[in-house]
Amino acid sequence: MNRIKEVLAQKGCSQTWLCEELDKSYNMVNSYVQNRRQPRLEVLYEIAEILDVDVKDLIVSNRTKKKNKRN
Repeated sequence: MNRIKEVLAQKGCSQTWLCEELDKSYNMVNSYVQNRRQPRLEVLYEIAEILDVDVKDLIVSNRTKKKNKRN
């Protein structure tokens, strides 16, 4: 799971803009944003660089998911 959608919203950026910056199709970026597909690690780092965030900000921690399942 990733947080690309949330970070885009926080930064006030659109998916279309990210497509252009990544040189990827809208469908590909939309699939990342909707968590239907996860970007390769290299692409995730590129997205983090473009959005000027730490790559960790784009990832949902597996520990957070485990805590939520317990509660």
